[in-house]
Amino acid sequence: MNWLIENWSMLVVSIVVLAVFFYAVYTKRANAKEWLKWAVSQAEMWLGSGTGQLKLRQVYDAFCKQFPWFATFVPFSLFSVWVDEALEWMKSQIKTNDKVKFYIEGPSLLEEEE
Repeated sequence: MNWLIENWSMLVVSIVVLAVFFYAVYTKRANAKEWLKWAVSQAEMWLGSGTGQLKLRQVYDAFCKQFPWFATFVPFSLFSVWVDEALEWMKSQIKTNDKVKFYIEGPSLLEEEE
């Protein structure tokens, strides 16, 4: 108990530092998940369908460049789940927004359906 009384300031500083760290990670996570929506759209546009693992690798490499310190804390399995969420978002956008579909799939694919 004496140790707590003598070192209360270090305890408070440690708690504050941990809180700031977890807030930074939480904020960066939200930013990364929004950025992934763009990244998966770009990968789909550049590589097309049927290249899932190649697109995942491309997006992961871009993620590591865009968020280098944060990428060290994110396991690949969690990153893959985030990519799947971003892909679901992209697919729903393609279904509901012709401009997004045109941007990602190109004009020839949009015209074929008409």
